[in-house]
Amino acid sequence: MMIDHSLATPSRTGVVSLVRSALVGSAFAVLAITAGVGAAQAQACADTEFTTKVGDAYLSAEKAFLVDNNPQAAITQAEALLKTQVNCYERTAISRLLSAAYLKTGQNVRAAQMLEGLLTSGAIPASDRTKTLLTLGQIYLQAQDLNNADRFMSQWLQAGGRPDRDQNWQMAVLKHKLNNPNGAIQFAEAVLNQDGGSAKPEVIDFLIYLYDQTNQRAKKAGLLERKLAVNPTDKTTWEAIAGDYFKGGEERKAFEATKAMYLAGILRTEDELMRVVNFYNRFDAPFQAARVLEKEMNAGRINKTLEKYELLAQLYQVAREYDRAIPILKQASQMSGRTEFVERAGRSYFELGKYRDAIELLTQATQKSGMKEPAYSRVLIGQAKYELNDRAGAKEAFSAAANQSGDPNGVRAARAWLDFLRSEEETKAALVRFNLEVKKDELRRRIDFCKKGDILRQEGATDKAGEDCAKLEAELAALQGTAAAAPNAG
Repeated sequence: MMIDHSLATPSRTGVVSLVRSALVGSAFAVLAITAGVGAAQAQACADTEFTTKVGDAYLSAEKAFLVDNNPQAAITQAEALLKTQVNCYERTAISRLLSAAYLKTGQNVRAAQMLEGLLTSGAIPASDRTKTLLTLGQIYLQAQDLNNADRFMSQWLQAGGRPDRDQNWQMAVLKHKLNNPNGAIQFAEAVLNQDGGSAKPEVIDFLIYLYDQTNQRAKKAGLLERKLAVNPTDKTTWEAIAGDYFKGGEERKAFEATKAMYLAGILRTEDELMRVVNFYNRFDAPFQAARVLEKEMNAGRINKTLEKYELLAQLYQVAREYDRAIPILKQASQMSGRTEFVERAGRSYFELGKYRDAIELLTQATQKSGMKEPAYSRVLIGQAKYELNDRAGAKEAFSAAANQSGDPNGVRAARAWLDFLRSEEETKAALVRFNLEVKKDELRRRIDFCKKGDILRQEGATDKAGEDCAKLEAELAALQGTAAAAPNAG
């Protein structure tokens, strides 16, 4: 049975009745409106009655709505009346009438906005506030404005509203549609408790789904036991649930039902089990998909074909479980002799930082035909050698990749690496030259100082011995020769 996630709102007639009651009390009678408005607006509005001209026009609009059953005529007259000079008391009464007429003509959002304005302005009596909050929530539900529906239904509950069974169900579904599973559980559990032993299947299924979303395994297990106690092996019913979800575009819920069948041991054939694997993969859970596939292959319920090994390795690689993928890729390579499995195993070793193993397998792959990305594999060999501080080997691998045909992306990557290595070498050479220039400048300074000391001694200004100028000049000459022979990046 399919869970009904529609917002089960009352009929429009029922909501109109609620609005009439919350807005104006006694069937729009003028005296009742006057009394209600006067009491509610004692502080907000100094006016307490209609003027003659406005009162006559208002009564005409009210007659069109209540007596003539012509809400559109009432709207036309009331909207025109609001554009005239009216006092605050009159504006409140006209707004009440407009809200009910909008609702009657299906203009739910306008009705709610008008009613919300009355609530905000203080025109609704305090005694009617709680009931009005519920009415607003119901109107917004009909308008499918879920955020505002949730806002006013929540305010209604905070104001002391006591939901019945149907209102709890409404709130559970509303919270679910607003991606608030914990909030939905609160109200769905209230429905379950109110239903007792006669709880409907859709309530139980809905709670199972919510408990799974929120990882409340114990509660989920309890409901599954309750559900399966009735007929634990009714595969037809389980498949009908999943099928209804899928046909209704609720693929995630179809997956949850399928997963529940698998966990209950109902699915046994290879096609059924592969459906579970594919569902996991479809919903971005490649590791779980791989674990189910590997488990069922080992149990003999899914055949150990090359196609299945290839899928299993791919799932583990997508899940970045490279250590699990490698032995499967090696098995696939032995079964098929295809180069791509050797290459993929080499790439997995590279991702794990096992560079020597990566170099070994990737080198084997490059020596065979049938590679999809030969240049890129050589780039990975170069990167691995670079990580192992084998710059010469890395440069050799990148150069080979740059000259490879049939793999433009790999060629671009190889050339980028060669540019990087060249840049590193140029930077290193520039640093050597810079350090030499610094040393030469220091020697020149010392030689200049030394010569000045010799002049002072010759003039008798000092007898203090200085550095050996000739020795310093010889040292500078040696550095000049070193600078000339300094390496340039090539």
